[in-house]
Formats: sequence, C-alpha cells, structure tokens
Amino acid sequence: MQVTIHTAKTQLSKLIEAAAAGEDDVVARGDTPVARIVPIRKGQFKTGILKDELKGTVPDFFEPMDDGSLDLWEGR
Repeated sequence: MQVTIHTAKTQLSKLIEAAAAGEDDVVARGDTPVARIVPIRKGQFKTGILKDELKGTVPDFFEPMDDGSLDLWEGR
C-alpha cells in the first residue's frame, strides 16, 4: 500500500503493525515514493554458529604484526 507522509505520521502505529504482519508499505511525497516500511525478517542472521567449529587462538587485531606476517600481508 502507498501512503502519504502525512498519513504515515498519523498512522505510524498501524503501519508498523501491518509490517509486523508481513506487509510492505511505501511512503510517498505526493505521488513520488520516498521510503518503504518493511518487516524485519527474524531468523535470517544468527551469530555464533561456528563458535564450536573454530579452533586455535583468535588474533588480537590491535597488536602489531610480527615482521614475517607483515611481509606476507604486504606481499613481500
């Protein structure tokens, strides 16, 4: 559904409920679409899925590299 900015401002709660139910709504300035209100899909991104698969130590990215690693990184 396309709504004007004024309608979106006055009916924001209803538009959010519609998005939560899976509806995409377009907000328009006059007849020109300028924004979209869409639902956030749950379950598409999960952090930590490889935490038990990764072995070894995690590098400290704030510590300087040793000369050998730096040479490899810079392609020397």
